[in-house]
Amino acid sequence: MAKLQDVPGLKTCIDRAYAPVKSTLPDLPDVSSGLEEDIGQNHVFVAETDGRIVGCSILGLHGQSAHLMNIAVDPDIRGMGIGRLLIEAVEDLASESGATEIHLATHVAMPENVALYAHLGWSEMERNGNKVLMKKDL
Repeated sequence: MAKLQDVPGLKTCIDRAYAPVKSTLPDLPDVSSGLEEDIGQNHVFVAETDGRIVGCSILGLHGQSAHLMNIAVDPDIRGMGIGRLLIEAVEDLASESGATEIHLATHVAMPENVALYAHLGWSEMERNGNKVLMKKDL
């Protein structure tokens, strides 16, 4: 789990992960803001390689429902299974904590994310503006 001293590394990782789409998605929110609050209020998982943060995921727990708030993997190590491990860690903790389902929102202009989540067992619930809302039963 992340600690407050991880914030600079987390911010760098998240900003690098979203950099390829940030210029084409002007309505993308600031995905690396509020990390201090996330560490205090949510569950922030960290993946490291050689002492450098290369991935993270943020889980919010709300009774029987959980929310995958963010997941990011440094583009230099994409395709190595880090994202899958981070999602599995989030799902495992949510399930162990009594959640029966987990939700996420991704951007409609990121169809590769929708396809990846669908491949991992998530189903699309609805589209609302620029958001694709998905869920997975645990």
